[in-house]
Amino acid sequence: MDEDKIKEALFKKAVGFSSNEVVEEYSLDENGKEVLNKRKITRKYNPPDIAAVKILLEKNEIDENRFLNMTSTMLKKEKKRLLKILKEEKSES
Repeated sequence: MDEDKIKEALFKKAVGFSSNEVVEEYSLDENGKEVLNKRKITRKYNPPDIAAVKILLEKNEIDENRFLNMTSTMLKKEKKRLLKILKEEKSES
């Protein structure tokens, strides 16, 4: 799992999300084969998780401090790196 997917999942958990919960009931027919008897799909709301919020807040604090401690040369290098990523993403679209 890549880092972006993890961040997205953490954010989703921190703000709350809805999901579908599927419950299926099977029975045996006269030949002994399983047959789907009933399927129930329920929309379930998962409330925000305080632990996920705390992790996000701590991570943002760390990210902000990372830039505060950089020299101007390091900041320029980071700027070039980010611009390169943006350019590559734009060309892929």
